[in-house]
Amino acid sequence: MLFCQFTKKAQLVVIAHDLEPIELVVWLPTLCMKMEIPYCIVKGKSRLGSIVHQKIASALCLTTVKNEDKLEFNKILEAIKTNFNDKYDEYRKKWGGGIMGSKSQAKTKAKEKVLAKEDGQRMN
Repeated sequence: MLFCQFTKKAQLVVIAHDLEPIELVVWLPTLCMKMEIPYCIVKGKSRLGSIVHQKIASALCLTTVKNEDKLEFNKILEAIKTNFNDKYDEYRKKWGGGIMGSKSQAKTKAKEKVLAKEDGQRMN
C-alpha cells in the first residue's frame, strides 16, 4: 500500500475505523493528504475484508478501476473528496481562541476586583 501511495498509483485509500491498536493506520490520512490521494474511513474492518475476500482488512488501496465502472467510481470519489479531503482543516482540533469558560471568567473577574481594591488602597 505504501508503494502505491508514494508512487501516486493509488486512486483511493479506504481505512477501517475499528482497529486495535489504532497506531496501525493513524498516520494514513496525513500521508494521503500530503500525497493528495483521496481517502475515506468506513465502519468495520470486516466490510473491507469482504471486498478482498479475507476475514478482516485494516486498509484498502484502489489502484485501477474497470472502464465500465469509471463513471460510478468518479461519483463516489467526488463524494469522498467533499466529505473527507476538503473538510480536513475543519475537522482538525483548534486550540485556544482566547475564549475562557464561565468558571475561568468568574475567577479572572474576582482577581481583577482584588487587584483593583489593592490599587485603590495603595493610592490612599
